[in-house]
Amino acid sequence: MDAALRRDVAGRLAELRAAGLEKRERPLAGAQAVHVQLGPETEVVNLCANNYLGLANHPVIVAAAHDALDRWGFGMASVRFICGTQEQHLELERRLADLVHAEDAILFPSCFDANGGVFEALFDERDAVISDALNHASIIDGIRLCKARRLRYANRDVGELEQRLIESADARHRLVVTDGVFSMDGYVAPLAAICDVAERHDAIVMVDDSHAVGFTGPGGAGTPAACGVDGRVDIITGTLGKAMGGAAGGYVAASSEVVALLRQRSRPYLFSNSVAPVIVGATLRALDLIAAGDDLRDQLAANAERFRQKMTTEGFSLLPGSHPIVPVMVGDAGEAARLAAAVVARGVYVVAFSYPVVPLGQARIRTQMSAAHTPADIDRAVAAFVAARASVMPG
Repeated sequence: MDAALRRDVAGRLAELRAAGLEKRERPLAGAQAVHVQLGPETEVVNLCANNYLGLANHPVIVAAAHDALDRWGFGMASVRFICGTQEQHLELERRLADLVHAEDAILFPSCFDANGGVFEALFDERDAVISDALNHASIIDGIRLCKARRLRYANRDVGELEQRLIESADARHRLVVTDGVFSMDGYVAPLAAICDVAERHDAIVMVDDSHAVGFTGPGGAGTPAACGVDGRVDIITGTLGKAMGGAAGGYVAASSEVVALLRQRSRPYLFSNSVAPVIVGATLRALDLIAAGDDLRDQLAANAERFRQKMTTEGFSLLPGSHPIVPVMVGDAGEAARLAAAVVARGVYVVAFSYPVVPLGQARIRTQMSAAHTPADIDRAVAAFVAARASVMPG
């Protein structure tokens, strides 16, 4: 490796460590689940995963993955328009479109790729994209890839959104794009108000529903259904990597014309292998469980409510809401890191988030509930927070 580049990279890494911004990965000694092994003898309650419905290690999903591996093989070995597409990929696209009440859907290797493949394929310098300030990094990067004019509005501020629509009135197409649920806060976007203002200005609406699909809204259809705007959101993106088993893969659901054009023009779709057959087969089974009833969704909601209520009673500051993302607010980055370490030491896996991931002075421990957590898991987690706070923030 070039010596100058090595020194430069080493210096950047040192700066990250000195600023307390280095991200450290914890090796797991077993499967992703609501209890994970942080070593051969250390099992902890997991409050870090996007495993909302508890399907990441569900026996039905694991069995479906084995079946898909036996029937469909390990990988596709090329892109779909070259090597062909399996029937199960087409079935999954139909099922995803049905789930979110769209005409059609197209699979991508990840939702990051889905968001990266929408904007450039559909919009150019004649258009404008208006993005919520707290949208996911994949949306931000996807917008950067296209030549459309870029505008931004403050998080969930519909008044400022309308001003941006007025400012871009000369554009051919105007796209309003927002997360359905903002991952650091657990806040749901005000989609009814967004659709109202977008329709007044003849604009298009796009929602990334990764932190909602499968468990939010009637039948798990997501935030558009939960907010009563079914049919008014033009483009929906989402992931297979959270509630639907937690593996990998993403999708775009939209009109049949939009999906057809993405198949012709979207670079992440055209130049990436499709989702692995084993993931497709397991996700189809996950959709069966999602469609079977509300039991998992109800349990998830009950767990989130139990944790919120008990943590509030113990005097912790939580961001309001009902979503299973429950941020425990600390404020100071150092205190958040020390509190998280003390909670982990007491058998509950959590991670602290601080600037620049969240605004300065708003450091927090983001916890995430799962339908697979038991009441005892929730109570153990609350007790760990209480004991940890007493040990690192006395008085």
